[in-house]
Amino acid sequence: MSLWLIRAGRYGERESLALDEGLSLIGWEELPDLAGIGSREELEELVRATYPDAGKGRIANWVGQLWRFRELIEVGDLVVLPLKTRAAIAIGKITGPYLYRSDLPSDAHHTRATEWLVTDLPRSRFEQDLLYSFGAFMTVCQLQRHQAEERIKAILGGAPVAPTSEEGSEEPTAPVDLEQYAADDLTEFIGRRFKGHELARLVDGILRSQGYQTLVSPEGADGGVDIIAGSGPMGFDAPRLCVQVKSGETPIGSAVLRELQGTMHNFNADQGLLVAWGGFAGPLLKEARHLHFTVRLWDAGQVVEQLLRRYEQLSPSLQAELPLKRIWVRLPESAEEQG
Repeated sequence: MSLWLIRAGRYGERESLALDEGLSLIGWEELPDLAGIGSREELEELVRATYPDAGKGRIANWVGQLWRFRELIEVGDLVVLPLKTRAAIAIGKITGPYLYRSDLPSDAHHTRATEWLVTDLPRSRFEQDLLYSFGAFMTVCQLQRHQAEERIKAILGGAPVAPTSEEGSEEPTAPVDLEQYAADDLTEFIGRRFKGHELARLVDGILRSQGYQTLVSPEGADGGVDIIAGSGPMGFDAPRLCVQVKSGETPIGSAVLRELQGTMHNFNADQGLLVAWGGFAGPLLKEARHLHFTVRLWDAGQVVEQLLRRYEQLSPSLQAELPLKRIWVRLPESAEEQG
């Protein structure tokens, strides 16, 4: 049994389709059905003919990924899908051979049937070395470094993801998404530095940087609300928010969302913000779709995104607690460009 990384679009555009339909999906929409390809050399000829303007290195990279997806990934292998739309990891098991699905959108014809075993594991549950491997730019690659397969099996069995010092080998070596790596490092730091009620203080700082006047509940029983916030010089103006902050490391369920709705009614609030460092369970996410204009959800990824977006407007004291420096790096020629 092997462990594979299979992405669902550079921006996560195929994530919902993959999870809802029980599939692993890749792009390369210009390519026809690959089921009849007899060899890797034949696949390379097809890719060259389909993408005549692509360079030799890019062609070789794409052929390697496509061949793994069609030929080398076996039924029973595990697959990791790092989600782009939320700070979570999905893990599944391949249950079928390569299949070209012309009934699906054009960027999702190349598929492998997949049983998704878990779809909401917070990124914060994983050690940085595993997240580094998950950050490879490639759409399809095998994960072997740092005892990745054994550690993923352990977490599926309910055990925590333990660190390891073993290096191992991983082929191919793929460029890493440095932006995601930096975000994961900041997430890990915040998870340690802002535990419990301290997370509410951080969220309060972000809201104040957005121009809200806020009041934070004291630590302890909060009556269903951690922060109330309003616009205008004294905080009387709309929109008026009720904010509930959960700092636990496991996804929360729909009961917390319904509690927030009741609190919003009690406080005569226009809108609500539910912050859950450990993310949100599937039923809550489905329920929240109907509350798009009244409730927003922030998991660890959204907290970090909002923090980075408003960092220069944060109070000097918060900046001192979270010292960050902006740097510029050249983007690599993306290995997942067609994936």
